Amino acid sequence: MRLDHSVTRLTLAEPLRISRASMSERDAVWVTMSHGDIRGLGEVVTSPRLGLDVPAIERALVTAAAWLEDTSHPRELRERLPELRNRLAHALPVAAAIDSAVHDWLALEAGVSLHELLGMPVWDRVPTAYTIGIVPAEAAARSAERVTRRGFTTLKVKLGASDPRDDIERVRAIRGAAPVAELLLDPNGAWDTGTAIAVLCELEEFDIAAVEQPVPAGDPETLVAVAKSVPLPIIADEDAATLADLDALPEGLGGINIKLAECGGLDAALAMIDWARRHGVAVMLGCQVSTSASIAAAAHLSGAARWVDLDGHLLLCHDPWEGLGGIDSRLCRPAAPGLGVRLRGES
Repeated sequence: MRLDHSVTRLTLAEPLRISRASMSERDAVWVTMSHGDIRGLGEVVTSPRLGLDVPAIERALVTAAAWLEDTSHPRELRERLPELRNRLAHALPVAAAIDSAVHDWLALEAGVSLHELLGMPVWDRVPTAYTIGIVPAEAAARSAERVTRRGFTTLKVKLGASDPRDDIERVRAIRGAAPVAELLLDPNGAWDTGTAIAVLCELEEFDIAAVEQPVPAGDPETLVAVAKSVPLPIIADEDAATLADLDALPEGLGGINIKLAECGGLDAALAMIDWARRHGVAVMLGCQVSTSASIAAAAHLSGAARWVDLDGHLLLCHDPWEGLGGIDSRLCRPAAPGLGVRLRGES
């Protein structure tokens, strides 16, 4: 087995500002695992928050290559993926990329779509949310009007401006421009408890579907305290990054957000979905800004999700991969086996 990688620069169509940062570009590292004539694909993107630049990713890939040497065939790797996550606990997005490559390889060998290999429900034409960053209210309204004309029925609104009144006015403007859209709010942990409760109670009038992580991660009891004090479902995001985090979540939350890059890949995501089923909480599928190579892996889990927020590839100037769609708001099940995406221009 051989592990190879290449690096490409991704540029966003417009800068995306959230409560903790603003981005206009990032690097993507495409990882391929080859055995025989089959190559499985995965992707990891750089992340200052997670301490991953290209050199850090490449160092983690060296560790992963040594892990591969202990196995003679990819079919054996699936059972060993928890071991990989332990080895790369400091770089779980890299583990997720290799996890994707392993599952893609296995699905390609079997000649089946990835969701079939994973035992997930058949999916097709699944609506995804579209993200509107922290921008002035007028610009947010224009964005909402533009994307709803394209067919988007769910909008994810980033909150956490320095003045909470700006957040309220942004939501008001978006609701006016998109009166029937489902609105998901995401402050990325920007508020203290009192601010979260006050703002979310005021936003109730705008028919909000759910709110992700309104307070900083690290104290799930505070998150639940907010959930019990506001009339809106609260979704754990940064407090539910990994499977181990779920054991610390108290009852009272409306859902968990599963991101492959943060939990360590499909293997871990399946266990998190099972946890959510057993505990009666909804699942959101989230993502980073990335290409279809990353988004497709998560999309194959969409049959298990209440909310699908997989628009990372739609925020780019150019997505190098094709086969997943989404520009009209709906992710298409690729016709090819495995992940199903291919580089643009490839036959």
